[in-house]
Amino acid sequence: MQIHNLKRIHKNKKDRIIGRGGKHAKTSGRGGKGQTARAGNKRRPELRDIIKKLPKNRGYQFKSIRRAVIVPKDKTGGTAGKPETFSAMRKRLNMKGGKIVVK
Repeated sequence: MQIHNLKRIHKNKKDRIIGRGGKHAKTSGRGGKGQTARAGNKRRPELRDIIKKLPKNRGYQFKSIRRAVIVPKDKTGGTAGKPETFSAMRKRLNMKGGKIVVK
């Protein structure tokens, strides 16, 4: 077999070029008039803007849903006459802010 005997299985087809006039005439595969018919037509979907405004779930925590720390009465420090203040409790429990409930 020599090179001049070889034949292709499929015909040599070129990709169709759109929006250059010629074969398709008039709109040339670009639809009707208006924004979608122009070059560089990239419109953002409305849903994407809505999604972008929502907070990311990864590592996001609402500050208002912080759970209160429940401390039993027998675990509160201080003397018999004076109960322990909440600021002293926070220092002892190593807390930054948050709500403390004594039960």
